[in-house]
Amino acid sequence: MKSVGIICEYNPFHNGHLYHLNKAKEMFPNYAVVLVMSGNFTERGDVSIIDKRSKTEIALNYGVDLVVELPFVFATQSADTFAKGSIQILKDLKVSDILFGSESGDVNKLIEIANIQLNNKKYDKLVKSYLDEGINYPTALSKAIFELTNKRVSKPNDILGISYIREIIKQEANIKPHTIKRENDYNDEFLYDEITSATSIRTALKNNEVITTQVPSLVLEYLNKDLMYIDNYFNLLKYKLLSESTRLNLYKTVDEGIENRINKYIITSRSYNELILKVKTKRYTYNKLNRMFTHILCGFTKEEADKFMNVEYLRILGFTNKGRLYLKHIKEQTSLPMITNYSTIKNDMLSLEFRTTCVYASILNEDDKQHLIESEYKGFPVIR
Repeated sequence: MKSVGIICEYNPFHNGHLYHLNKAKEMFPNYAVVLVMSGNFTERGDVSIIDKRSKTEIALNYGVDLVVELPFVFATQSADTFAKGSIQILKDLKVSDILFGSESGDVNKLIEIANIQLNNKKYDKLVKSYLDEGINYPTALSKAIFELTNKRVSKPNDILGISYIREIIKQEANIKPHTIKRENDYNDEFLYDEITSATSIRTALKNNEVITTQVPSLVLEYLNKDLMYIDNYFNLLKYKLLSESTRLNLYKTVDEGIENRINKYIITSRSYNELILKVKTKRYTYNKLNRMFTHILCGFTKEEADKFMNVEYLRILGFTNKGRLYLKHIKEQTSLPMITNYSTIKNDMLSLEFRTTCVYASILNEDDKQHLIESEYKGFPVIR
């Protein structure tokens, strides 16, 4: 029994995701579709507008066979770490192929660039020289690649796809990469036609705009409630920044003295976005600051990040009958413990996951807060 892997955040699930999923089923008929999905916090340092159980239910209803959680440790870091954890999970689950979206739609180009990054010593020197000029990492990467290959790679999904391929090579995973071309811009803030970016959908929802043609009908039911936005955590974040002003550098992503800028601007900042705009520098991009503030909010330290270098378990969030059969098929071949609830193993990475769920739930009313926190250890796996 074979499987094809998809890595995602589904924040929220939209028509582009459905297209991707249908393509996977079309390209790999009879394969189990295995989803590695971030939970309540995402790679851009944002919160998921709906909780991980809701996202799991949606994924299973639209054709995914098995949903496995990407732990917070990997889900909220930059592309390289996000890819590392994702590929480790797919490798251990014996997935034979991976299908991801990219702006170029050219997997051979992405494979070529991944090999250059791994094997060309000049590449590392070029990236370092650009970083020394104060350029942020994604731009430095793009400029180095162009100088070596005369090929431009600057879009986020191309960069993420290269990271997936590089990790496949580094981990010697028996996974073949495939890509389909994205037709919309990952960062679009405005709705375009029926397929548009998740960013534009989140922006529209925040502005109470209609998104009925941009997401599948079932998803609308999950979005018809109070949604979670990072801005809503600003008071909690501000309290933490002020109360721990002398120890902010203990947290992951707080580097190069950026804590001095935070301490300078936090007192006068009246919103999350205002704080970001004041602290932002050429080197510290919007996304990097988002990740940093998420790490501070959740108490995720550099010491913890150094401790959790590899995925330590396979947490099953949900499955269909086909997914159950696939798990049974590969169960004896996996090296990581497979868990469905918190009582299965005692693990610090899993404890961190629970802590971040408590933070995620902290802005809710008491009844909803208790329900969401309890669902973390009572509500999985979802079975369809």
